[in-house]
Amino acid sequence: MSNKINYKEPILVTGANGEVGHGLIPALSENKNLQVVAADINQLDLALKSKVDKFYKGSVTDSDFILELFRKYKFNTIFHLAAILSTGGEKDPDKAQFINTQGIANILCIANRVARDEKRTIKFVFPSTIAVYGIPSLNEKYKAGKITEDQYNNPKTMYGINKLYCEMLGNYYSQNYKMLEKRPVYRFIDFRCLRFPGIISALTIPSGGTSDYIPEMIHAAAQGKGYKSFVRPDTQIPFMVMPDAIKALILLSNAPKETLKNSVYNINSFSVKAEEIARIVNGVFPDSLITYKPDENRQKIVDSWPMDIDDSRAREDWGWCPDYDIKKAFENYLVPQIKNLYK
Repeated sequence: MSNKINYKEPILVTGANGEVGHGLIPALSENKNLQVVAADINQLDLALKSKVDKFYKGSVTDSDFILELFRKYKFNTIFHLAAILSTGGEKDPDKAQFINTQGIANILCIANRVARDEKRTIKFVFPSTIAVYGIPSLNEKYKAGKITEDQYNNPKTMYGINKLYCEMLGNYYSQNYKMLEKRPVYRFIDFRCLRFPGIISALTIPSGGTSDYIPEMIHAAAQGKGYKSFVRPDTQIPFMVMPDAIKALILLSNAPKETLKNSVYNINSFSVKAEEIARIVNGVFPDSLITYKPDENRQKIVDSWPMDIDDSRAREDWGWCPDYDIKKAFENYLVPQIKNLYK
């Protein structure tokens, strides 16, 4: 009889209770070679408890808490999801600034120290956002078309400013800390970042994103409620559904380092106006009443984001391709899942 113990690689997921955490953790749990370690400032949602190997309650801004996790586990990969989103960030910018920037600074610093001491590389996967963009006018937004990673990096919100800073900090650690006496040279931090468009989830209620007018609209209609959109009907930005967001995170995490020519990648699925989604929603839920009452501050934020984004670098470097266009998103994912959620 073999006494061999099956080793499971520990992976850290911060901000486990968030929308992306609710999609990512079940997907990671399907890989029986992984030990999913989750962390959040709140108790873990019941739906996720069976999907993680271990949960720790604490803040990413607490250096002692993070250090203790690294003492217990030899993490090779970190998914750092913890953040205060755009609308919440505008309500309390000081809190957003502290959590969004101090959290990543703590983890990068500790991960870098551990990797250096143990002479190895730790992969750091980070979700960024289209909020890092800031287009100065609606007229220029319409003219700009698809935006690349290098254009209009002039965010208008605390959330966007924080995320752009986090991207730059991750790049700094990745580029400036490396083992020079080894050949080939290897880095202690392997920083990999996705810039998400708006994300629509069928399984979780929107939680403070400025792009949430679309998921809020769909969830309200499914519950037989009316919905008053906080943006104009002609408002257009790119979106994707949660399964594609999770697919992208895992694909980028698993991509061979030598194929990655960049550390920050746009990803995209479909670009759509609010009124187009409203028409689809009304076709599925005819009793829903969708009206528009734009909120000046939130409208200004969305107007500064691109109408569409260019994700050709992700497609070329690590084979990114969404599974869902807008038709499949509704027919194969949103409608059946949301109907089941509220039946």
